Amino acid sequence: MKKLIDATFAALLLGGSCSPLWALSTDSEQPIEIEADFAELDENEGRTIYTGNVIVVQGSIRMNGDRLRVNLDDDNDLKEVFLEGEPAVFKQRPDNSENDIVGNALLIEYHAKENLLHLIDKARVTRGQELFEGHRISYDTDRSIITARSQPQTGEGGTTSGSGRVHVILQPKKKTTTE
Repeated sequence: MKKLIDATFAALLLGGSCSPLWALSTDSEQPIEIEADFAELDENEGRTIYTGNVIVVQGSIRMNGDRLRVNLDDDNDLKEVFLEGEPAVFKQRPDNSENDIVGNALLIEYHAKENLLHLIDKARVTRGQELFEGHRISYDTDRSIITARSQPQTGEGGTTSGSGRVHVILQPKKKTTTE
């Protein structure tokens, strides 16, 4: 039971797998609090489910959504995490930053073996005045690569076209002044 709970927490925090860009280095040392209206831990299936106003907090990390599911592999190691909401939201404070990174989407997935974080459907990530949005935003935590995809638009006769767009706003670096 403890290993299942530990794996659940590791999944929620993307512990150790996530680039320092995405969280304070001290977050993993903080206690984890999970609140929900309902929780079910199924050791035989390797699955934990939280539903109803799910809130997860650890240090600067805060996640909330309507439903959280954590799946483990046959060795009870983290396999994948799914957070659903209207929208599901995460917020983290990176080291040496004044601004939180805030991400939201209808579905947030983390695939541990591939080190991939996906925000799917109405995906949006902001940091200060910087913005990254599209239908699907993916973050490769090993290689620190972010990709965004637009949603194909359905046209007449049910055909799809690539008329959806990714939207990115990047701010120029501030020049430092020396006296």
